[in-house]
Amino acid sequence: MACRDAAAKWVRGLAPAAGMPAFAGISGEAECAAMLKHPSRRDILKAAAALQLVCAAPVRAAAPPAQGITRGLIAAAMKEGELTWYTSADLQLAEKAGKSFEQKFPGIHVRVERAGGERIFARVAQEHAAGLHIADTVSTGDAAQFLTWKRQGLLVPYVPEDVARHIPAEHRDPDGLYATVRSTLCVIAYNTELVKREDAPKSFAELLDQKWKGKIVKAHPSYSGTIMTSTYQMVRELGWPYLEKLAQQQVLQIQSATDTPKKIVLGERPIMADGNESNVLLLKEASKPIEVVYAGEGSPSIVQPSAVFAFAPHPNAARLFQNYLFSVEGQELFVNLGGLRSLHALVKDKPGRIPLSAIKVWKDDPAAVETQGEEIKRRYSQIFRV
Repeated sequence: MACRDAAAKWVRGLAPAAGMPAFAGISGEAECAAMLKHPSRRDILKAAAALQLVCAAPVRAAAPPAQGITRGLIAAAMKEGELTWYTSADLQLAEKAGKSFEQKFPGIHVRVERAGGERIFARVAQEHAAGLHIADTVSTGDAAQFLTWKRQGLLVPYVPEDVARHIPAEHRDPDGLYATVRSTLCVIAYNTELVKREDAPKSFAELLDQKWKGKIVKAHPSYSGTIMTSTYQMVRELGWPYLEKLAQQQVLQIQSATDTPKKIVLGERPIMADGNESNVLLLKEASKPIEVVYAGEGSPSIVQPSAVFAFAPHPNAARLFQNYLFSVEGQELFVNLGGLRSLHALVKDKPGRIPLSAIKVWKDDPAAVETQGEEIKRRYSQIFRV
C-alpha cells in the first residue's frame, strides 16, 4: 500500500498499514509508520515535501488584483451555502464572528473548527496527505505555518479590497496568499485578589523570584501557535538559560494561551507567565480579578494571518468570508468583542486600552519560527519535563 494510503488511514485514526514503500525523504516502511503514528512538526514538513510527488499542487499566477464584495460573489457564495473555518481564535470569539457573518449574509452557514495553532497545522497536513479537502479558510496564531502552506501550494491567491487599501505592506504576503487579520501580544498577568499591584512582577526576570515558586501557570508551544511564536521570541531575547530557570519555579503547564488567563481568574495560580493579551483584557473589562503586565524587557507580538485554501470545497463562500474578516465591521468585532489588535488603518483600539505605541513590543519572525519550531518544542519539553 502506498504511503499516501497509509496517511489516509492515519487521518481516520487507524494504524498504518504494512508494506509501505520508501519515497523521497523517507527511508522506508519503519520510518513512515513511525512518522504517521507520532507525527512531529519536522515529520509533517518531510511528508508534505515528499507527497508533492503524488499530490498535484495548483499552479499559481501572479498576485491577483484586489477584490471587493460584489453581487456575483454573494450569489455564488449563497449557492454553496456554507464554509468551514479552521481557527485558533478563542472559541467564543470565533463563533461570534461566524454568527455575525451569517446575519450579514443569510443562507451561508459558518462551521467553526477551533483548535490550537499546532493542532491545526498537523490536521491540515494529515488531511492533505489523505487527499481530504475540508477547510475553506484558515487563520492561526503561528504565522510560520503560512510560509509552509505557501511553499506546499495549499493556499490560493486572494486579496480582499480592505487588505490592499488599509493593511500595511509588511503584513501582506507579496503574492497575495494571506494577510494579518488580527494581532495580539503574549503577556504576563496576575490575580488582583491574590497579588497586590505593588507586589506583582513587572518583568520576566521577576518571575524567577522565589516568592513565585509554585504560583505560576504557563502554556505550551507544542499545542499553541501563540506560545510557539512567543517562545521563539523569548529565547531570542532572553536565551534558553532563562527558561531553564523558570522551569525550576514549579510551573503549572497547560495547553492553550487562551486558557492561562482563565486559570488566573479562577485562582488556581496567581501569576501567568504567558497568555493572550486579548483574553486578559476581556476578563478585566468584565470585572474579573485580573490585570495585565507588559514586561519591562518587552512583550512578544503575535500576528495572526488568514487565508483561503486552494482546495476549498466552498471557494466563493471562503472568499466572501475573507472579505468580511478584513472589513471595518469584521475588524471592529475582533477589537471590541475579542480584545485583539487590528492593523487596519481605519480601525482604532477600544477606549481605555493601552495603545500599542505605548508598549515595548518584540518583533515576530515567522521564517525563524518555521525553521526552529521543532527544536523549540523538543528543548522546551525537555526543560519543563512535559
